[in-house]
Amino acid sequence: MSLQVNVMAAMKTAMKEKNQTALASLRAVKAEILLAQTASGSKEEISEDQEIKILSKMVKQRKDSAAIFLEQNRKDLAEPELEQAEIISQFLPEALSEAEIEKVVEATIVKVGAAGMKDMGKVMGVVSSQLAGQADGKTISMIVKAKLA
Repeated sequence: MSLQVNVMAAMKTAMKEKNQTALASLRAVKAEILLAQTASGSKEEISEDQEIKILSKMVKQRKDSAAIFLEQNRKDLAEPELEQAEIISQFLPEALSEAEIEKVVEATIVKVGAAGMKDMGKVMGVVSSQLAGQADGKTISMIVKAKLA
């Protein structure tokens, strides 16, 4: 529930400042959280992990959209998407550096006993769940491939 409280407080601030981009971003976050809560039919609390997954997905969607817009030379459409991604990412845990991700991957490889690329799925599963919201899947995958190759 703390995420909803934080989002509502940020929405009030955005309204007072008349920041339409922030307001649109925060309303989208609130809508996604409400959808997740009511998906099962009853208004249940969602876990912090689910909240992080929702926020990560929203940030990724906006970054992907911005990349497509930039490929098509539509900077006017890309900028609001990047601004929204930045606003939403404020509610995510701080991202880890590649060196920190490498340490986790190396420890997981030893723990799981991975020998080669055939064990990539095992390693990815453990690392992805462990670093949920702190690192994107592409970065984790790239590091795991490099370590197992």
